[in-house]
Amino acid sequence: MKAKVIGIPVQDQEIALQFYTTKLGFIKKHDVPLGEGNRWLTVVSKDEPDGVEILLEPSPNHFEPAKTYQKALFEAGIPYTQFNVDNLQEEYERLINLGVEFIMKPTEMGNVKIAILDDTCGNKIQLIEML
Repeated sequence: MKAKVIGIPVQDQEIALQFYTTKLGFIKKHDVPLGEGNRWLTVVSKDEPDGVEILLEPSPNHFEPAKTYQKALFEAGIPYTQFNVDNLQEEYERLINLGVEFIMKPTEMGNVKIAILDDTCGNKIQLIEML
């Protein structure tokens, strides 16, 4: 069994695509129209184009429990998911220079360093560096 696609609920797929590609550095993998303005829209790491795809899923707009869950996580400051980075301080500085808002600066916690950012699409995302 392998993970191939993980879904992240987003409030606006186009805004999410721009943020995840121009700010976070992912590349678009699939963009398939599904009707009613929805798309099967995935991005992948530029370093692993055949790796796990991130589905930028419009579920909060179509399923009230998903919207409630996403909002509760966001308001509590709980990350929806996390992405690994090689050097968190460098990534933090790069993203700050691109105007990305962080709710937690790089912080060491045991054998990891973490930071939490706002993806502008209704989610907090944790970045993690293994020490």
